[in-house]
Amino acid sequence: MPLEPAILTTTVGSYPIPDWLAALPSEQGRLDATRVVFGIQRAAGIDLPTDGELYRFDVNHPETNGMIEYFLRPMAGVRTAVGRSDHEAFARLQTMQFRRKAAGVVEGLLAEGSLNLLADCELAASVAGGPFKFTVTSPYMLARTLLDRYYGKFEHLLMSLAGVLAQQVAGLPCDCLQIDEANIPGNPTDGPLAAAAINRVLDSFKGRRAVHLCFGNYGGQTVQRGEWRALTVFLNQLHVDHLVLEMAHRSESEAEALKEVDPRIKLGIGVVDVKVNRIETPEEIACRIERVAAVTGPGRIGWVHPDCGFWMLKRSVADAKIAALVKGRDLYLGSK
Repeated sequence: MPLEPAILTTTVGSYPIPDWLAALPSEQGRLDATRVVFGIQRAAGIDLPTDGELYRFDVNHPETNGMIEYFLRPMAGVRTAVGRSDHEAFARLQTMQFRRKAAGVVEGLLAEGSLNLLADCELAASVAGGPFKFTVTSPYMLARTLLDRYYGKFEHLLMSLAGVLAQQVAGLPCDCLQIDEANIPGNPTDGPLAAAAINRVLDSFKGRRAVHLCFGNYGGQTVQRGEWRALTVFLNQLHVDHLVLEMAHRSESEAEALKEVDPRIKLGIGVVDVKVNRIETPEEIACRIERVAAVTGPGRIGWVHPDCGFWMLKRSVADAKIAALVKGRDLYLGSK
Protein backbone atom coordinates (compact mmCIF):
# COMPACT_ATOMS: atom_id res chain seq x y z
CA MET A 1 0.00 0.00 0.00
CA PRO A 2 1.38 3.45 -0.90
CA LEU A 3 1.98 5.80 1.98
CA GLU A 4 -0.47 8.67 2.51
CA PRO A 5 0.89 12.08 1.53
CA ALA A 6 2.10 14.18 4.44
CA ILE A 7 -0.72 16.62 3.68
CA LEU A 8 -4.09 15.28 2.54
CA THR A 9 -6.65 16.98 0.32
CA THR A 10 -10.38 17.15 0.96
CA THR A 11 -13.39 19.22 -0.01
CA VAL A 12 -15.66 20.93 2.50
CA GLY A 13 -19.07 19.61 1.52
CA SER A 14 -21.37 21.12 -1.09
CA TYR A 15 -21.08 20.90 -4.86
CA PRO A 16 -23.06 22.85 -7.51
CA ILE A 17 -26.23 20.94 -8.25
CA PRO A 18 -26.13 19.67 -11.86
CA ASP A 19 -28.63 21.45 -14.10
CA TRP A 20 -30.20 18.16 -15.14
CA LEU A 21 -30.89 17.20 -11.53
CA ALA A 22 -32.41 20.59 -10.70
CA ALA A 23 -34.64 20.37 -13.80
CA LEU A 24 -35.85 16.83 -13.12
CA PRO A 25 -35.15 15.80 -9.52
CA SER A 26 -35.59 12.16 -8.58
CA GLU A 27 -34.03 9.60 -6.25
CA GLN A 28 -32.30 7.90 -9.18
CA GLY A 29 -31.11 11.23 -10.50
CA ARG A 30 -29.67 12.17 -7.11
CA LEU A 31 -27.89 8.82 -6.87
CA ASP A 32 -26.40 9.31 -10.33
CA ALA A 33 -25.36 12.88 -9.52
CA THR A 34 -23.72 11.79 -6.27
CA ARG A 35 -21.76 9.19 -8.22
CA VAL A 36 -20.60 11.94 -10.59
CA VAL A 37 -19.56 14.23 -7.71
CA PHE A 38 -17.44 11.49 -6.16
CA GLY A 39 -15.98 10.58 -9.54
CA ILE A 40 -14.88 14.15 -10.30
CA GLN A 41 -13.05 14.41 -6.99
CA ARG A 42 -11.40 11.00 -7.18
CA ALA A 43 -10.30 11.61 -10.78
CA ALA A 44 -8.66 14.86 -9.63
CA GLY A 45 -6.85 13.03 -6.81
CA ILE A 46 -8.81 14.27 -3.77
CA ASP A 47 -7.87 12.04 -0.84
CA LEU A 48 -11.10 12.39 1.13
CA PRO A 49 -14.04 13.50 -1.04
CA THR A 50 -17.48 14.60 0.10
CA ASP A 51 -20.82 13.59 -1.39
CA GLY A 52 -21.75 17.10 -2.55
CA GLU A 53 -24.71 17.42 -0.12
CA LEU A 54 -27.13 17.12 -3.05
CA TYR A 55 -29.78 15.64 -0.76
CA ARG A 56 -30.08 19.06 0.95
CA PHE A 57 -30.70 21.15 -2.17
CA ASP A 58 -33.56 23.58 -1.57
CA VAL A 59 -34.50 26.20 -4.17
CA ASN A 60 -36.42 28.13 -1.50
CA HIS A 61 -33.29 28.74 0.56
CA PRO A 62 -30.58 29.92 -1.83
CA GLU A 63 -28.72 31.65 1.00
CA THR A 64 -27.92 28.43 2.87
CA ASN A 65 -28.63 25.65 0.33
CA GLY A 66 -30.75 23.82 2.91
CA MET A 67 -27.99 23.42 5.51
CA ILE A 68 -30.48 24.60 8.15
CA GLU A 69 -33.89 23.46 6.90
CA TYR A 70 -32.73 19.96 5.97
CA PHE A 71 -32.04 19.23 9.65
CA LEU A 72 -34.81 21.21 11.36
CA ARG A 73 -37.82 20.67 9.11
CA PRO A 74 -38.17 16.93 9.86
CA MET A 75 -37.56 17.19 13.62
CA ALA A 76 -40.41 16.59 16.03
CA GLY A 77 -41.10 19.60 18.25
CA VAL A 78 -40.38 22.19 15.54
CA ARG A 79 -43.08 24.14 13.69
CA THR A 80 -41.70 25.51 10.43
CA ALA A 81 -44.76 27.56 9.47
CA VAL A 82 -43.64 30.93 10.88
CA GLY A 83 -46.27 33.64 11.38
CA ARG A 84 -45.97 37.38 11.94
CA SER A 85 -45.81 37.20 15.74
CA ASP A 86 -43.07 34.58 15.50
CA HIS A 87 -41.25 36.73 12.96
CA GLU A 88 -41.34 39.78 15.20
CA ALA A 89 -40.28 37.80 18.28
CA PHE A 90 -37.29 36.32 16.44
CA ALA A 91 -36.29 39.77 15.17
CA ARG A 92 -36.25 41.09 18.73
CA LEU A 93 -33.72 38.42 19.72
CA GLN A 94 -31.19 39.79 17.21
CA THR A 95 -29.23 36.54 17.29
CA MET A 96 -28.62 36.38 13.51
CA GLN A 97 -28.21 39.76 11.84
CA PHE A 98 -27.98 38.17 8.39
CA ARG A 99 -31.12 36.05 8.76
CA ARG A 100 -34.36 37.86 9.59
CA LYS A 101 -36.75 34.91 9.51
CA ALA A 102 -36.64 32.05 12.00
CA ALA A 103 -36.15 28.61 10.51
CA GLY A 104 -38.77 27.29 12.91
CA VAL A 105 -40.49 27.63 16.25
CA VAL A 106 -39.76 25.11 18.99
CA GLU A 107 -43.05 24.15 20.62
CA GLY A 108 -42.21 20.80 22.20
CA LEU A 109 -39.52 18.31 23.08
CA LEU A 110 -37.10 17.96 20.20
CA ALA A 111 -36.82 14.47 18.69
CA GLU A 112 -35.74 12.91 15.41
CA GLY A 113 -39.20 12.94 13.81
CA SER A 114 -38.51 11.95 10.21
CA LEU A 115 -34.86 13.06 10.19
CA ASN A 116 -32.80 10.18 8.79
CA LEU A 117 -29.13 10.94 8.21
CA LEU A 118 -28.38 7.24 7.97
CA ALA A 119 -30.40 6.85 4.78
CA ASP A 120 -28.56 9.69 3.02
CA CYS A 121 -25.17 8.51 4.26
CA GLU A 122 -25.91 4.97 3.11
CA LEU A 123 -26.86 6.25 -0.34
CA ALA A 124 -23.57 8.15 -0.55
CA ALA A 125 -21.63 5.11 0.64
CA SER A 126 -23.18 2.97 -2.11
CA VAL A 127 -21.51 5.07 -4.83
CA ALA A 128 -18.53 6.60 -2.98
CA GLY A 129 -15.93 4.25 -4.39
CA GLY A 130 -13.82 4.49 -1.23
CA PRO A 131 -13.53 6.45 2.03
CA PHE A 132 -15.54 9.67 2.17
CA LYS A 133 -16.62 12.45 4.51
CA PHE A 134 -20.20 13.15 5.62
CA THR A 135 -21.19 16.60 6.86
CA VAL A 136 -23.65 17.73 9.54
CA THR A 137 -24.59 21.28 10.54
CA SER A 138 -23.55 22.23 14.07
CA PRO A 139 -26.21 22.19 16.78
CA TYR A 140 -25.09 25.69 17.81
CA MET A 141 -25.74 27.13 14.35
CA LEU A 142 -29.09 25.34 14.14
CA ALA A 143 -30.13 26.60 17.58
CA ARG A 144 -29.40 30.21 16.62
CA THR A 145 -31.94 30.01 13.77
CA LEU A 146 -34.81 28.88 16.03
CA LEU A 147 -37.39 30.75 18.07
CA ASP A 148 -37.73 28.87 21.37
CA ARG A 149 -41.19 28.70 22.93
CA TYR A 150 -40.59 25.52 24.93
CA TYR A 151 -37.19 25.14 26.63
CA GLY A 152 -36.86 28.61 28.12
CA LYS A 153 -33.06 28.60 28.19
CA PHE A 154 -30.82 28.63 25.13
CA GLU A 155 -28.47 26.10 26.71
CA HIS A 156 -31.30 23.59 27.17
CA LEU A 157 -32.44 24.05 23.58
CA LEU A 158 -28.87 23.68 22.33
CA MET A 159 -28.08 20.49 24.21
CA SER A 160 -31.42 18.96 23.19
CA LEU A 161 -30.51 19.60 19.55
CA ALA A 162 -27.08 18.10 20.17
CA GLY A 163 -28.73 15.00 21.61
CA VAL A 164 -30.89 14.50 18.52
CA LEU A 165 -27.88 14.87 16.21
CA ALA A 166 -25.73 12.60 18.37
CA GLN A 167 -28.25 9.79 17.91
CA GLN A 168 -28.28 10.45 14.17
CA VAL A 169 -24.51 10.25 13.58
CA ALA A 170 -23.87 7.11 15.60
CA GLY A 171 -22.75 4.33 13.29
CA LEU A 172 -22.84 6.31 10.05
CA PRO A 173 -21.02 4.38 7.26
CA CYS A 174 -18.46 7.07 6.46
CA ASP A 175 -14.76 7.43 7.15
CA CYS A 176 -15.00 10.95 8.57
CA LEU A 177 -17.72 13.04 10.18
CA GLN A 178 -17.47 16.82 9.78
CA ILE A 179 -19.51 19.29 11.84
CA ASP A 180 -20.07 22.62 10.07
CA GLU A 181 -20.22 25.83 12.12
CA ALA A 182 -20.42 29.31 10.56
CA ASN A 183 -21.98 31.25 13.44
CA ILE A 184 -19.58 30.90 16.37
CA PRO A 185 -16.75 32.78 14.54
CA GLY A 186 -18.86 35.90 15.04
CA ASN A 187 -19.84 34.99 18.62
CA PRO A 188 -16.63 33.78 20.31
CA THR A 189 -17.96 34.36 23.84
CA ASP A 190 -20.31 31.41 23.29
CA GLY A 191 -17.31 29.17 22.58
CA PRO A 192 -17.52 26.90 25.65
CA LEU A 193 -21.25 26.37 25.19
CA ALA A 194 -20.90 25.64 21.48
CA ALA A 195 -17.96 23.29 22.08
CA ALA A 196 -19.93 21.25 24.62
CA ALA A 197 -22.79 20.78 22.17
CA ILE A 198 -20.55 20.00 19.20
CA ASN A 199 -18.52 17.51 21.25
CA ARG A 200 -21.68 15.67 22.25
CA VAL A 201 -22.30 15.02 18.56
CA LEU A 202 -18.67 14.20 17.75
CA ASP A 203 -18.38 11.75 20.64
CA SER A 204 -21.14 9.61 19.14
CA PHE A 205 -19.09 8.92 16.01
CA LYS A 206 -16.18 6.47 16.12
CA GLY A 207 -14.29 7.39 12.92
CA ARG A 208 -12.24 10.45 12.01
CA ARG A 209 -13.80 13.66 13.28
CA ALA A 210 -13.48 17.21 11.98
CA VAL A 211 -15.05 20.61 12.52
CA HIS A 212 -15.33 23.11 9.69
CA LEU A 213 -15.44 26.78 10.62
CA CYS A 214 -15.83 29.76 8.35
CA PHE A 215 -17.05 33.35 8.54
CA GLY A 216 -20.02 32.74 6.26
CA ASN A 217 -20.52 32.62 2.51
CA TYR A 218 -23.82 34.20 1.51
CA GLY A 219 -23.63 34.97 -2.18
CA GLY A 220 -19.88 35.39 -1.94
CA GLN A 221 -20.15 37.67 1.09
CA THR A 222 -18.53 37.26 4.50
CA VAL A 223 -21.25 37.72 7.12
CA GLN A 224 -19.37 37.22 10.40
CA ARG A 225 -16.85 39.67 11.78
CA GLY A 226 -14.08 38.18 13.84
CA GLU A 227 -10.66 36.56 13.80
CA TRP A 228 -9.18 33.16 14.59
CA ARG A 229 -7.25 34.53 17.59
CA ALA A 230 -10.51 34.98 19.49
CA LEU A 231 -11.44 31.34 18.88
CA THR A 232 -8.32 29.39 19.88
CA VAL A 233 -9.72 28.40 23.30
CA PHE A 234 -12.86 27.12 21.58
CA LEU A 235 -10.82 25.22 18.98
CA ASN A 236 -8.73 23.52 21.66
CA GLN A 237 -11.88 22.27 23.42
CA LEU A 238 -13.08 20.35 20.37
CA HIS A 239 -12.84 16.54 20.29
CA VAL A 240 -11.48 16.45 16.76
CA ASP A 241 -8.69 14.89 14.76
CA HIS A 242 -8.44 17.93 12.52
CA LEU A 243 -9.91 21.35 11.80
CA VAL A 244 -11.18 22.64 8.47
CA LEU A 245 -10.58 26.40 8.53
CA GLU A 246 -11.26 29.25 6.14
CA MET A 247 -7.88 30.83 5.38
CA ALA A 248 -7.66 31.75 1.67
CA HIS A 249 -10.14 34.63 2.05
CA ARG A 250 -8.60 35.80 5.34
CA SER A 251 -5.63 38.02 6.12
CA GLU A 252 -2.26 36.27 6.00
CA SER A 253 -1.64 37.47 9.57
CA GLU A 254 -4.40 35.15 10.83
CA ALA A 255 -1.99 32.22 10.61
CA GLU A 256 -0.28 33.45 13.77
CA ALA A 257 -3.30 32.44 15.86
CA LEU A 258 -3.06 28.85 14.64
CA LYS A 259 0.18 28.40 16.57
CA GLU A 260 -1.98 28.33 19.71
CA VAL A 261 -4.02 25.33 18.55
CA ASP A 262 -3.28 22.19 20.56
CA PRO A 263 -0.70 20.01 18.72
CA ARG A 264 -2.99 16.98 19.11
CA ILE A 265 -5.24 18.65 16.49
CA LYS A 266 -4.08 18.65 12.89
CA LEU A 267 -4.68 21.88 11.03
CA GLY A 268 -6.74 21.94 7.87
CA ILE A 269 -6.25 25.20 6.01
CA GLY A 270 -8.32 26.69 3.23
CA VAL A 271 -6.14 27.41 0.21
CA VAL A 272 -8.90 27.80 -2.39
CA ASP A 273 -11.12 30.90 -2.23
CA VAL A 274 -14.74 29.95 -2.98
CA LYS A 275 -15.90 33.58 -2.89
CA VAL A 276 -14.23 34.37 -6.24
CA ASN A 277 -14.55 32.76 -9.66
CA ARG A 278 -10.88 33.07 -10.60
CA ILE A 279 -9.09 29.72 -10.66
CA GLU A 280 -5.99 29.62 -8.47
CA THR A 281 -2.82 28.29 -10.05
CA PRO A 282 -1.02 25.34 -8.44
CA GLU A 283 1.82 27.74 -7.67
CA GLU A 284 -0.51 30.05 -5.75
CA ILE A 285 -1.89 27.16 -3.74
CA ALA A 286 1.59 25.87 -2.95
CA CYS A 287 2.57 29.38 -1.77
CA ARG A 288 -0.48 29.58 0.49
CA ILE A 289 0.49 26.29 2.11
CA GLU A 290 4.08 27.46 2.49
CA ARG A 291 3.08 30.74 4.16
CA VAL A 292 0.99 29.00 6.83
CA ALA A 293 3.52 26.20 7.33
CA ALA A 294 6.28 28.76 7.89
CA VAL A 295 4.26 30.23 10.76
CA THR A 296 2.78 27.12 12.36
CA GLY A 297 5.86 24.91 12.10
CA PRO A 298 6.62 21.52 10.55
CA GLY A 299 4.02 18.79 10.67
CA ARG A 300 1.12 20.97 11.86
CA ILE A 301 -0.76 21.13 8.57
CA GLY A 302 -2.49 17.82 7.92
CA TRP A 303 -5.09 18.88 5.36
CA VAL A 304 -5.68 21.43 2.62
CA HIS A 305 -9.07 22.22 1.13
CA PRO A 306 -11.29 25.01 -0.15
CA ASP A 307 -12.47 27.65 2.34
CA CYS A 308 -16.06 26.41 2.16
CA GLY A 309 -18.44 24.46 -0.05
CA PHE A 310 -18.70 24.97 -3.81
CA TRP A 311 -22.46 25.16 -4.28
CA MET A 312 -22.54 28.87 -5.24
CA LEU A 313 -20.06 28.41 -8.11
CA LYS A 314 -20.54 27.06 -11.61
CA ARG A 315 -19.53 23.43 -11.99
CA SER A 316 -16.75 24.31 -14.44
CA VAL A 317 -15.23 26.68 -11.87
CA ALA A 318 -15.61 24.24 -8.99
CA ASP A 319 -14.04 21.40 -10.97
CA ALA A 320 -11.07 23.55 -11.99
CA LYS A 321 -10.51 24.64 -8.40
CA ILE A 322 -10.62 21.00 -7.23
CA ALA A 323 -7.98 20.04 -9.79
CA ALA A 324 -5.79 23.02 -8.85
CA LEU A 325 -6.02 22.10 -5.14
CA VAL A 326 -4.46 18.70 -5.71
CA LYS A 327 -1.81 20.00 -8.10
CA GLY A 328 -0.88 22.76 -5.66
CA ARG A 329 -0.57 20.31 -2.77
CA ASP A 330 1.59 18.03 -4.91
CA LEU A 331 3.76 20.95 -5.99
CA TYR A 332 4.30 21.99 -2.36
CA LEU A 333 5.18 18.46 -1.19
CA GLY A 334 7.46 17.97 -4.18
CA SER A 335 9.46 21.02 -3.19
CA LYS A 336 10.12 19.77 0.34
